Amino acid sequence: MKRLIVSLSFVVGSALSLSAADVLTQAKDSGLIPLPTNQAGVEKILTEAGVKFSPFSEAKAELGKKLYFEPRLSKSGLISCNTCHNLGLGGTDGVAAAIGHRWVANPHHLNSPTVYNSVLNSAQFWDGRAADLADQAKGPIEAEPEMATPAKLAVEKISSLPEYQEEFKKVYGKSGVTFDNIADAIANFERTLLTPSRYDAFLNGDDKALTKAEKEGLQLFLDKGCAACHTGVNLGGTMQAFEVAGKYKFANLGDFKGDANGMVKTPTLRNITETAPYFHNGAIWKLTDAIKEMGSTQLGITISDKEASKIETFLKALSGTKPTITYPQFPVATDKTPKPEL
Repeated sequence: MKRLIVSLSFVVGSALSLSAADVLTQAKDSGLIPLPTNQAGVEKILTEAGVKFSPFSEAKAELGKKLYFEPRLSKSGLISCNTCHNLGLGGTDGVAAAIGHRWVANPHHLNSPTVYNSVLNSAQFWDGRAADLADQAKGPIEAEPEMATPAKLAVEKISSLPEYQEEFKKVYGKSGVTFDNIADAIANFERTLLTPSRYDAFLNGDDKALTKAEKEGLQLFLDKGCAACHTGVNLGGTMQAFEVAGKYKFANLGDFKGDANGMVKTPTLRNITETAPYFHNGAIWKLTDAIKEMGSTQLGITISDKEASKIETFLKALSGTKPTITYPQFPVATDKTPKPEL
């Protein structure tokens, strides 16, 4: 009898391991891949995706960190990249529509996407109009409803600070402070904002990295077809058709309709529990409601409360470890530094 019990235990244990292996195989077959562990891994993914990037350096990233938090890059002197992409709030701002210059809400009622892991998106902005982070970084600086700083003024502000001039010279040589270099430095900092999670450990072969309930949620996520859009290293970040199977119930909130072909950048699901409200217009605050809405809008299916809860359990495992960021000290303004305009 003792020998039989041992044999049965072995069979049951093998079945559980096989089940985990099956889920892992299905996940990989669906195009899910783990985060890279270093910048060489980032560059490999970007190269394969055809995304443009400049050579990475720690010096660029350190300069970019200062610029990411630098409020003087805005016309008012109050708004930085971190205002809408707050690194303490999951890389977002926690409001439905981004707030910009003169406390004006985004005119299209667009929600701020997370900056964490955004380097691995194959498209930037909700309409995918920027293909890489450096190009994306320029947009909010110049946009009137956001930071409202024309490129020439941004360069004038940064150039008025000798400490920045010296740092740009060290990093970029003779070209020094240019709008392209400002954006490139910010992009290099954003490349470091990777958040590896237990999910990534599971994809790398650690059976025990996810709980049984999380594996069941992942299995359901795959079986329902969620990975048709939420795939790749970011479980999103690519341009996809929207309202494939039904009408989005909050489609009339704001006037955003996607790109010229109605395509919308699929948001990453990484750290999704930290980035409410959801969708391009921030209309849904509860994650399970967002899951059910995606079922009807994209898949043409009804996802029950119980099923949504199981998928949510898996999605919670996508919360990763954030890099430690030390808030920078900025150069002191000079007589040449343009004054804020409110």
